[in-house]
Amino acid sequence: MIPGFSAATAISDGGAARPRHVAIIMDGNGRWATERGWPRLVGHRRGAERVKQIVRACPELGVDWLTIYAFSTENWKRSTEEVLGLMKIFRRYIEREAVGMASEGVRMRFIGGRERLDRKLQDLMASIEARTAGNTRLNLTVAINYGGRDELTRASTRLARKIAAGEIETPTEADLADCMDTAGHPDPDLVIRTSGETRTSNFLPWQAAYSEYEFTPTLWPDFTPQHLSDILGNYGMRDRRFGGA
Repeated sequence: MIPGFSAATAISDGGAARPRHVAIIMDGNGRWATERGWPRLVGHRRGAERVKQIVRACPELGVDWLTIYAFSTENWKRSTEEVLGLMKIFRRYIEREAVGMASEGVRMRFIGGRERLDRKLQDLMASIEARTAGNTRLNLTVAINYGGRDELTRASTRLARKIAAGEIETPTEADLADCMDTAGHPDPDLVIRTSGETRTSNFLPWQAAYSEYEFTPTLWPDFTPQHLSDILGNYGMRDRRFGGA
């Protein structure tokens, strides 16, 4: 149970529809630290702690799939110190959370291009994916070195190879989806971005074509399970028609 958070209270909303898959653009770590006069990496470390709380709250809130944007293909443009620090935080997070993820029934997977990541981090990612492969309580997907345009380019290349090999004659949307990093994952019902920015930043452009969006001014280190619960409650009042009348 998350201290100060009551799942029983949070979900007592009269049975309103809840999103099965929530995706989050976790923005504002660096700004949170800078506002306090601290190094940006302090904000990233605090943000990693917040991830643990949100992951633990999701099953209690009826969320089956959680996808989080940890590091984009554009984030390599940041200072070498910040990038190296982030990679260190990722390694520590995976090492420390591996046992807990397995015991709490969380299945952890990663999307994005792995070839640019260091070998130790790649090995840790593969290890926790294998270790949690049988878990079903929550599906956690972490986007590292991920960019939607990059994913679409790589998926198109895979699809072209299948066509050239004669495996596919007339490609469909489903064929392209099967070549994406998220093959087999349901599309997100709801995408949340913290920190007050109102752009999608190259995050799941294909998968989120019909997603609902929620932009909150709360910086990610301050984003609590109660914030998530409130947003999920608002989602239940939306009318999703998918192009219908």
